[in-house]
Amino acid sequence: MSHPIPTATLLHALNWRYATKKFDPARKIPANDWHALEQALVLSPSSVGLQPWRFFVVTDSAMKARLRPAAWDQPQVTDCSHFVVLAVRKNLGADHVDRHNGRMAEVRGVTTESLGRFRQMVTGNLDKARAEGRLDIWQSHQVYIALGQLLACAALLGVDTCPMEGFEPGKFDEILGLTGTDWASVVCCAAGYRAADDKYATTKKVRFSADDVITRI
Repeated sequence: MSHPIPTATLLHALNWRYATKKFDPARKIPANDWHALEQALVLSPSSVGLQPWRFFVVTDSAMKARLRPAAWDQPQVTDCSHFVVLAVRKNLGADHVDRHNGRMAEVRGVTTESLGRFRQMVTGNLDKARAEGRLDIWQSHQVYIALGQLLACAALLGVDTCPMEGFEPGKFDEILGLTGTDWASVVCCAAGYRAADDKYATTKKVRFSADDVITRI
């Protein structure tokens, strides 16, 4: 079976990628490339496919300017082309499971009744996590899977990114109108193109060797 892309292309893109500290504010991501990256977010895997997330894509300069002070005044927020806030659906419950099952029935051409056992299994897992006080933490972990997919896919398209946890979630929620809703900010990602004078673009990537982090059994 042939590879969708050469292995050398994949490794080159991952080595080219870095957490961009300085974006070129004059360069914008083309619409077709950004559409593909939005689809990459949509196609991200999640535990039992629940997709407990919503992605807020900010391109409005005024909104970016409001968010920047709540992100420790990091310039990536305002200088990037697209700023993404990845949010989790809090206190996930049966209503979300039913919504997911309805979509599954629609896409796969089955009845929601045929998904009864799956619904019971999923709601049971959610209830158990809720009782143990780890439901929102568990679902927040899913958001990082989507973030990782965005970073890798952006690199393959030659789009620079910077994942960002350095922000005040409560203030972001207030600015984005999420306070009092079912959604909460978890992590962010700036996307665009590196500035020509970003010194980190030529800094060698530091990673442990494969033998240090991979155990082959």
